[in-house]
Amino acid sequence: QVQLVESGGGLVQAGGSLRLSCAASGRTSNVYSMCWFRQAPGAEREFVSGISWRGVTTRYADSVKGRFTISRDNAKNMVYLQMNSLKPEDTAVYSCAADTKNLVQTTQNGYDYWGQGTQVTVSS
Repeated sequence: QVQLVESGGGLVQAGGSLRLSCAASGRTSNVYSMCWFRQAPGAEREFVSGISWRGVTTRYADSVKGRFTISRDNAKNMVYLQMNSLKPEDTAVYSCAADTKNLVQTTQNGYDYWGQGTQVTVSS
């Protein structure tokens, strides 16, 4: 099994920045693509960003392009999401996920492992 634990969430004013981290442990040899999804109150979970095993492929939701940057450090089994120019509509619980296929899919059912999530709140 693989365990994913997110950190770095919090309360920030609009225009500010946060850096989310996701630590993978357990059978990390099974982990390939990693990504971030988010879920706002009353909304469905949506894809935010994903990255392939070697970082060659990255994907972003249109709503975060140019503001968020995903990266990973395989030696540390970590994936990061640098979030800049935050907006109130970025408020959500952000969850890390990983797959065993290195496909960097944008749908939830493409991922095998999930973290519990970290709250990000952006005030106006």
